[in-house]
Amino acid sequence: MNVTFNNRDPVYLQVVRHFKEEIATGKLIAGQEIPSRRELAGLLKINPNTAQRAYKEMEEQKLITTEGNSPSRITADERILNSIREELLREAVEAFVHSVKKIDVPVDELLHIVREKYESECAKE
Repeated sequence: MNVTFNNRDPVYLQVVRHFKEEIATGKLIAGQEIPSRRELAGLLKINPNTAQRAYKEMEEQKLITTEGNSPSRITADERILNSIREELLREAVEAFVHSVKKIDVPVDELLHIVREKYESECAKE
């Protein structure tokens, strides 16, 4: 597990985002067991309390389920799983629009540039 942390956002929220990205890309699937809080702290080299806080946040968002002493698992709720991708996409678009609206580019021109860039990036893969 490889996460690059930034200095702007709380680490526990960055961990939650990492899990959302892994779910959205299919690297984590419904019902899949995830590392324990202590294991995650060791893997990411973060404080165990930070890992605990990330898991608590993911449980509150219903991204993971934990029953008793059983390992935590990715939710099987399809509605939640499907909403993760849309949430991440909307966040990215919002940040993009916020950064380019100052330039005052016509939407058609902007979409053309985005399409070209997206297609060139996909061709590299």
